[in-house]
This record gives sequence, structure tokens and C-alpha cells, in this order.
Amino acid sequence: MAQHDLTPHDEFIQRQRAWLAPCATGEWVGGARAHPEPPHPYRTCFQRDRDRIIHCSAFRRLDYKTQVFVPHEQDHYRTRLTHTLEVAQVGRDLARALRANEDLTEAVALAHDLGHPPFGHAGESALADLMVDHGHFEHNRQSLRVVDYLEHPYPAFRGLNLTSVVRECLAKHATRYDAPVCTEFDPRLQAPIEGQLVDACDEIAYTCADVEDALQAEWITREQLDGLELWRTAWRQTQRDAPHARDIHKQIRATKALLAILADDLLATTLANVSAMGLDSPQAVRKAPSKCVAFSEAAAPALRLMQDFMLNQVYTNDICLQKDAEARRGITDLFELFVERPETLPPRYQARADADGLHRVACDYIAGMTDRFCIQEHQRLIA
Repeated sequence: MAQHDLTPHDEFIQRQRAWLAPCATGEWVGGARAHPEPPHPYRTCFQRDRDRIIHCSAFRRLDYKTQVFVPHEQDHYRTRLTHTLEVAQVGRDLARALRANEDLTEAVALAHDLGHPPFGHAGESALADLMVDHGHFEHNRQSLRVVDYLEHPYPAFRGLNLTSVVRECLAKHATRYDAPVCTEFDPRLQAPIEGQLVDACDEIAYTCADVEDALQAEWITREQLDGLELWRTAWRQTQRDAPHARDIHKQIRATKALLAILADDLLATTLANVSAMGLDSPQAVRKAPSKCVAFSEAAAPALRLMQDFMLNQVYTNDICLQKDAEARRGITDLFELFVERPETLPPRYQARADADGLHRVACDYIAGMTDRFCIQEHQRLIA
């Protein structure tokens, strides 16, 4: 085919083949869909996945789902949506530096929390308990269910018809607080490098953002953070770069330095791992005995110590535990009502009860709620 006969999509793929690292995932590797579609004239398959995710209703609802701090109590706290955007931003920057597939990384990052229920991990814990005898609940699995089934924008089939590799990255999403679900995908294989990158960027994004939000909420102090090597390093950099800045600006800059320290470490360690492990193809990444995307032997335990600190001082403090208990009670009340009185469910959910099971339908409905809507429904139906 002559160069002038190429579509913008074909030209981009040619440039991508020349640019991507050998271990990166091109669409010629992972672009298959359950329902075949013709190529788009100027968007790659992963760009189309990204766009479908951004335009789906589950993505919009992330705007009013709790990350850690209840969003309607203070305008500046992260929500599940802003967290998602931060993961996508860090992931895309590092993917470019690694010469991995930026579009695939971004699509996975934007979809990785679509299955999260309202009220953060308290909501997930409540639904996991309620569904223990009815097929279980886990938000990675629910994210896959959202994109495969619950979203229904096309008349010919259910789901967003995302590429197989994006779906696999969602199923294998693994962090300290997330367990991969691989019933459909071979658990002996690692996720593609882009999926591994999103996992690590998720940890970077939520750790640094939670530190910043907790400082702003005055749930922790800088003096407490001084006991952590990562924070001391970030603070020293801030003192060096802005010695005469006001304390509040130093605090803000230190949280940004914290993110940069972790991102730089992840990039350098991953590049070294790819070289040392001889990962010269996407298949080599999959068959490797361990993940290639990783923090260094110095940074990994330092990050774990910071996460332990946040667990003890923030995620399990008395205020947070009280709000978690209220959330669990509200979700449990609604779930039990929907199971006992299915007519209280919206008609489109009632229609799925025979095929999907009443408990699963009630779970799907609650998992898709925002914090605000969950509270409103509880007040309308129960309180």
C-alpha cells in the first residue's frame, strides 16, 4: 500500500511499531474483541476503549463516590473519579518514558475502579459479606462486569466490547488492597507491562493523594510523617528547592515530591528489570516469573511503611471507622430490602432477577450507586 493510501489510523500504527519498546503491547497483539468491529479510520483500538470508558455512565458516577474522605464534606478531597484521573496521568507519563503503549495504559487506568461501590472500601467490604453465599463480590470482578455486561449502549450486544487485553488487565489488577480475579484468564501469566504499570501507579496515586488529603483534614501532622524515610526525603527536597516558601506551600510541594520520588524509582527499576530479564516481546513479559514493573529494594519497603502508617493513622482511625460503620449499615439495609421486596428495585433490575439471581441484581444496583444516591435511597425507602 502506497504511503498516500494509508488512513490516519494506519499511519499511526506504522509510527507506533517504530516507537514502542519490544516488550510493549501493540494493538496487533491485543486488539481482539468479543464482537469483531472494523478498524476506525483515525483511532486505535485502545483509544476507542478509552473513549468508551470515559463516555459510559459508570465512569461519570465515580465523581460522587468516596475515595477515603467523604467528598461532600470538603470540596478539595479526592473522589473516586479524581483518583482515577491521577492514576491515568501518572500511568501515561511513565508509559511514555518506558515506550509502553500509552493508550492501553490510559484505558486500563480509567476503567480500573469502575466496579467500586459507594463509600470506598467500607462499601466493598459490606457487599463482600452480603454476597459470600451468592457468588461473592470483589471490585475488580465488578469492574469487568460493568464493562462486559452492565453497561449497555449498543443494541446488538451487552457491554462496551472492549479489547481482550484491556479486560485482562482489569481482571488481573493487583495492589496491596486488590486481589486479582483470573477465572477467565490464565493465572500463570503476568499481566502485560501496561497493566502492571497501572497497578503500581494506582499505589503511587492513592498513597500520595491520601497523605495530602489527610494533612489537609488535619488527621495527621508533618511531625508524625517525619518518622518515615520517604517523607523525610521529600521534605529535604522541598527545603532545598524552596527554602523561603511558606509552610503550607512546602507541605504541598513535599506531597508532590513524594509522588515524583516514587515515580522516578518505579521508572528506573522497571527499565533495569526489562533489560536484566531480557524481555524482548509482550509474550516474554507475560511468561516472566515475576512482574517487571516494580519499585526498588529501597523504595518498596519505604512505601510499605508509609502505607502502614496511613492504615493505622487514617484508614482505621475512629472517625473513619464510624463513617464506615454507617455506610455498612446503610448498604446492608438496602440490600436486605431489595432481596425481601424486589418490587422496590427499578424495573430494569427486576427484569434481570430471573436470569442473574436476585442477590446479584441487588448487588449490581447498590455497587453502581454514588454515595449521594445511596443515602437518598436509604432515606426514601427505609429511614
